[in-house]
Amino acid sequence: MLRILDAKSGETVPAVSARRALTRVQVHASGYDLTALRVLLTTDLLLRALELGGTPVLPLLTADHHQAELHAAATTLGIRPFEDGRDLAAGLGEAQVVHVTAAGGTARGTGTGVTVAVAPADGPDAGVLGTLDDPAALRLALLDAPRGTAVHLGAGALDAAGRRLGGLRRSVAHWARSPSRPVPEKVRGRLRDAWEDDLDVPAVLGVLRWMEDQPEIPDGARFETCAYADRLLALDLTRDLGRAA
Repeated sequence: MLRILDAKSGETVPAVSARRALTRVQVHASGYDLTALRVLLTTDLLLRALELGGTPVLPLLTADHHQAELHAAATTLGIRPFEDGRDLAAGLGEAQVVHVTAAGGTARGTGTGVTVAVAPADGPDAGVLGTLDDPAALRLALLDAPRGTAVHLGAGALDAAGRRLGGLRRSVAHWARSPSRPVPEKVRGRLRDAWEDDLDVPAVLGVLRWMEDQPEIPDGARFETCAYADRLLALDLTRDLGRAA
């Protein structure tokens, strides 16, 4: 079961009390910058992790400003679409709810349920999204640090993330040429242990790096492992399948 650090209590608690009950996941975004994009991305990870655990979700976005820009940025970053929180939240009664907001924020409407706080990110203007050949590079750059740690994307950070992502995609395309094999249970367990431990995505990425150095894991299983992990990461790791080497 996914456990998450509740910013209100300071304790790690189950993200939801009833695993198969509909859960409202409400993101509170302020402004349009890298921190807001990181909040949206964290919400997307939470949605994916809950669904992988069998919990149905309803994603809602509440923003005082830049609603259109945030929706567009979410689409570009491969983030699940959000409904308008102001239109729907009031009619959901006592549904389970998880709120996601920037650390130190004072978002309204977070009185009930777990609150997930996201540390700030700075670097390029959020408008850099429109200039990227592969927006997944920004997604990876923001995923690569613990959620509670501030992120600074300095010069060259996006290029480095793009090179790393390209290398992983090439490996996945190479592994796909081998006969398919199941995801090894020990690898599946390590992946789930990582993302169910407070959405520890850097640890998930670490499992993929560790897997590459395990000679007993066949290439077909490496491919299936990356495809499985990408249900959470959404980095389009299988994009290069079928391309000429």
